[in-house]
Amino acid sequence: MSCSQTRQRQKVVDFTRRVSNGERLFSLSPFSVVGMVARVEGEITIPMLREALHKARIRHPLLGARIVWDPQGDPWFTTEGAGDIPGEVVQRASADQWIELVVRERQVPFHFGERPPVRIFLIQSDAVCEMIILCHHIICDGLSLAFLARDLLTYLGEPDLPVDQTLAPVPVDADSLPSDLSLNKVASYFVDRINRKWQVEKETFGQQDYVSLCEAYWRQFDHQCLSVELSKVETDELVARCRRNQVTVNSALTSAFAGARATVLASEVQNPKVAVAVNLRGRLDGPVGEAMGFYAGAPTLRCRYRAKQVFWANARRYQKAIRSRLGDKQVLQDFLTWSHLDPTILEAVNFKKLGHLIAQGQASYDRLRAFASRDDVVTRILKRDGQLALDRVAIGTAITNLTRLEFAIAYGPLRLDRLMMVPGGAFPLVNCGLVLGAVTCAGKLSLTIGYAEQAVSTPTMAQIRDLAMAWLSR
Repeated sequence: MSCSQTRQRQKVVDFTRRVSNGERLFSLSPFSVVGMVARVEGEITIPMLREALHKARIRHPLLGARIVWDPQGDPWFTTEGAGDIPGEVVQRASADQWIELVVRERQVPFHFGERPPVRIFLIQSDAVCEMIILCHHIICDGLSLAFLARDLLTYLGEPDLPVDQTLAPVPVDADSLPSDLSLNKVASYFVDRINRKWQVEKETFGQQDYVSLCEAYWRQFDHQCLSVELSKVETDELVARCRRNQVTVNSALTSAFAGARATVLASEVQNPKVAVAVNLRGRLDGPVGEAMGFYAGAPTLRCRYRAKQVFWANARRYQKAIRSRLGDKQVLQDFLTWSHLDPTILEAVNFKKLGHLIAQGQASYDRLRAFASRDDVVTRILKRDGQLALDRVAIGTAITNLTRLEFAIAYGPLRLDRLMMVPGGAFPLVNCGLVLGAVTCAGKLSLTIGYAEQAVSTPTMAQIRDLAMAWLSR
């Protein structure tokens, strides 16, 4: 199935802008792919989807953009010459078939220079289908894909509805960050020093290097996903339980899964470090609204689960720790630093971490292996942050919770049953104990638990899931 731009009443808006430093953190990353799954009651046909996708490309310019590199090696988004969004239709055989598809298709490299880094799948039956959006993190975050799923359903349900607004994505950079945020003198000194050293050591990478890295990464690592689907009654009960215990659903989910992981696994691999994704859309100078783009921060904290305390007491402790990390300075600090850092350093991180996995006979073998093994600025940054080794868990638990989305349920003849999100990441999943994706839509909470089998087995992760859900139900 190819989602064509031709024979449409409205023209895709021309769009070109430089890829921001924060977006370049994900550039050419093999594992930075976000998944959004909309389970829908009703039939979606290929012609319907083509028309809806065309309109979505008008509304969201990044959905119609490819990436090109200028003579200086800087990447740009442009709609000029961008090809169609590829997709596929699959016959529906089971309710959890979408998990297998997402796990498998996230391993397929994107062709950044040819077409937008997005793929669409339909798992169809006569009465129910899953519409699956797989999108590279360089042009999206989880909330972006939720808005996109809703927009597609809107155009599917009302095929004559025109696109009333194009949402140009404002990058998170020095111009959009709050004016009262700035690097202090010490930080500026070290960033300048790093940039100067990198100019001597600088290495850049391209599409073929990315393809080789994808082949090497997915040959070595197996990402898996478990899911939890709460009914509307179960969701309402959980919300009421959280209110009675004076915690948010987000704090309850974080403490439940961080605590369950600590309880099930041996204490020496507990790792109390937690990363909590935060929406940046309301924190920038300038409106972002529902534009598609990367607008998520992930402040980290340390909070050890106390086995001698009841679960809800732990949840209140986690909530206090999380709230202490939600100020603009904590949430936007990384973006502030990245805006002053040579962005090719950010692009080099994954090649430094993973380049030694390249097998002899792969393209760029000698160059990528040599870069991975040499001692340079990127090596020292990763060592300082404890993220150079692939056999070390740097973050115990990461959570992305899109919270409650007040989307419509009915879209013409279609009805939205639920949304499910599989988060992407900026670093290999094996370096994280588990990644929890949460979204409440159509009144139902859906959870996904992502993990690498090289770090934890599926039966063990199922134990963690079951213990976390048992605590949340008390």
